[in-house]
Amino acid sequence: MIIDFHCHAGKANAMTAPWNTHAPLGAYLRRAAAAGIERTIVFSLFHDNYAKANAELARLIARHPDRLIGFAFVHARRDRGRIRSMIERAVKLWGLRGIKVHGHEAMPTREVCETARVFGLPVIMDIVGKPSVIEMLAPEFREVNFVVPHLGSFADDWRAHQQVVDQLVRHPNVYGDTSGVRRFDYIVQAVRRAGPHKLIFGSDGPWLHPGVEIEKVRLLGLPRQEEDLILGGNAIRLLTTINMRRSVASQSSDVAHADVCTVTSAFDNSLKGKSRHKM
Repeated sequence: MIIDFHCHAGKANAMTAPWNTHAPLGAYLRRAAAAGIERTIVFSLFHDNYAKANAELARLIARHPDRLIGFAFVHARRDRGRIRSMIERAVKLWGLRGIKVHGHEAMPTREVCETARVFGLPVIMDIVGKPSVIEMLAPEFREVNFVVPHLGSFADDWRAHQQVVDQLVRHPNVYGDTSGVRRFDYIVQAVRRAGPHKLIFGSDGPWLHPGVEIEKVRLLGLPRQEEDLILGGNAIRLLTTINMRRSVASQSSDVAHADVCTVTSAFDNSLKGKSRHKM
C-alpha cells in the first residue's frame, strides 16, 4: 500500500496565499490515484481556529473514508491549555490519528508532546529550517514519533537538510518526510546513513503534484522491500500504534470512544492486511 503522509485540505480565512486560503482535493485525488497512492494523510492548512478546522476536516474525510486519514492541527501557543481536550475530541469523535504543528506559528511545546504521548499519536512538525528544536523534543519524549517534513526545510536550506539527516541517524523516534525536497542527494544520504525505515513519502499536496513527488522515491533505485518501507510501510507502522486507553472521558463520550476503538481496530487490520499482501 502506498500512503502519502503529507497533504493539506480544507479552507481558511486569511486569504493572503494558497496555504491560508483553500486546499481543494479534486485534482489531487485524481493525480494520487494515477500514481498508485491508496491512502493520504490530510490536515488543515493555516487557520485562525484549529478546533473548527479539525471539525471541517473530519466532515471532508467522511466523504472519502477509503482514501483519507486525518491528523489534527494545533497551534502550540494559541491553543495552550486546551490541546489535550482538542486532541481527545479529534481522536474519539472523528478518529483522527496524529497531530500536526507548524513552526511558522509555534514550535511543539511540552503540552503538545505530552498529549501525543498519552494518545500514542505521531507528531508531524514543520521545523522551518530550525533542527535544533528536535534536540529538545526527541530525547525528552522517546515514546513519541516525530516526523519532520521536507527533511527540515521547504526553502532548500542545505544546512537544515544535513542536520536532520544526522538526527535521523541518532534519534530512533525521528523520521523525515520527502515532500518538497529538491536537493535529491540529501534523500540519498538519508537512506544510506539512517536507513529506509527512517524516511516517509509525502507530497505536500494539493499544491505539489503527488506523481512528481513519488517519482523521487522511485528514482532512488532501492530494492522493492526498502522502497515499500518509504512508500507505505513506515507510515503503517506509525499509524497502527495509536493508544486511547489512557484518555480521560466522560460517560457520554465513552460511547464515542468505543465506536472509534472499533473503527480504529478495523482500520488497523485493513492497513496491516494490505501491507502483507502488497508490500
